[in-house]
Amino acid sequence: MTARSERRSSSRPPPSPARVVAAHVLERVEASADFADVALDQALGLLTLAPRDVALATELVYGTLRWQRYLDWILGPHSRRRLESLDARVRVVLRMAAYQIALLERVPSFAAVNDAVALAPRTPGVKAFVNAVLRAFARRGVREREPAAPRDPLEALATRCSFPTWLAARWIERCGWQDAEALMRAMNERPPLTLRANTVRISRAALAARLRAEEGLASRPAQWAPEGLVVSPGGAPGDWRAFADGGFAVQDEASMLVARLLDPRPGEAIADVCAAPGTKTTHLAELMANRGRVLALDPQPARLERVGAAAARLGLSIVEPVEGAVETLAPAFRSACDGVLVDAPCSNLGVLRRNPDVKWRRQPADLALNALRQGRILEAAATMVTPGGRLVYATCSLEPEENEAVVRAFLAAHSEFRLDPPGEFPLPLDPDGMLRCLPHRHGTDGFTAVRFRRSPDRGITAP
Repeated sequence: MTARSERRSSSRPPPSPARVVAAHVLERVEASADFADVALDQALGLLTLAPRDVALATELVYGTLRWQRYLDWILGPHSRRRLESLDARVRVVLRMAAYQIALLERVPSFAAVNDAVALAPRTPGVKAFVNAVLRAFARRGVREREPAAPRDPLEALATRCSFPTWLAARWIERCGWQDAEALMRAMNERPPLTLRANTVRISRAALAARLRAEEGLASRPAQWAPEGLVVSPGGAPGDWRAFADGGFAVQDEASMLVARLLDPRPGEAIADVCAAPGTKTTHLAELMANRGRVLALDPQPARLERVGAAAARLGLSIVEPVEGAVETLAPAFRSACDGVLVDAPCSNLGVLRRNPDVKWRRQPADLALNALRQGRILEAAATMVTPGGRLVYATCSLEPEENEAVVRAFLAAHSEFRLDPPGEFPLPLDPDGMLRCLPHRHGTDGFTAVRFRRSPDRGITAP
């Protein structure tokens, strides 16, 4: 960097707080493999930012991660060095600026470039390099920014949609080119803010009226979930008075439908065997009108505390947190539950709208490993179901290894259970009786779920 450029850099105004936070979070994700949502929550918790800065930091983190591969592709021709060879901090400030220039209409290019230079390391020559790359990039028109597409059609589609090639190939093989592209593009959209009205305390209509009166928020009823409310952006939901009063929980429609599939009823004994952080657990208690018993099992004490805190905020007294893994705890509750929910740990590949960093972490081998764990959990949970009772298996994944394969193996080993799809349901089930929530068709997160029924007069088959 020349003396003149050093003086020019030192005279730049400081970068905006939102971009400082976003660059810090993206660097943690890139260099330390931290989870984006956790890193962002931690970073925002240390500062007091204006709502607009919180919104911009959130947009920059998730938008940059959604479009990471595409951004690397369109940045590549403007850098004399391969992006993967750069320092992690340099790579993330280049991507973040490119995202603003190419995909955010309201951000001036000069602001994105200036802040990227200010955020670049002070290593000699680095700020000048960032400045040169981004100014050359910003001078290009929208069409000019995209270089020649890869010759292979699969690589071209995966690059343009910003997805790992292996995942794009899976979806194309299963859904066809058109549907796979629609699914990938839906996974890259900003998800809506959807609330679940706590019907023990307030109706959906009354919640909408309260949010309009107190927060100035417009809303509309959710399409599929009867207690769901889609709310226009307006700050952090945790800051709203209705949240503190236990009027709602933040939850996607697809997630709401999982508890409804179990069909818990007032007075029943219900178990959620993978309960943390408690979103579905508390929904089960609400559907039961806070009458009966909801066992909330989870092996991680810190996460289990969140279940109890959520239940207390919502005024749900029937939730009973129980620390431990279901494989260990199930014998104590053998045949004791009218309904059991297995919201199994999975790849999370159905919720990429909300967790875009996941698609860059997962590998094909993860799916088979997940299925083994999911099968063990389902086996243990099944022993807790009373004769004639219900068992729901659900994942926030669309992958067959984690869904259909686990279901087939379970049914093959347990003749005392059968598929038990409800006769009527808010979202139509597939012909095979499975609930499939698809972002590109239903506007929800991606979820898969199925309900089993245990025979009234048969014991549990040994696996």
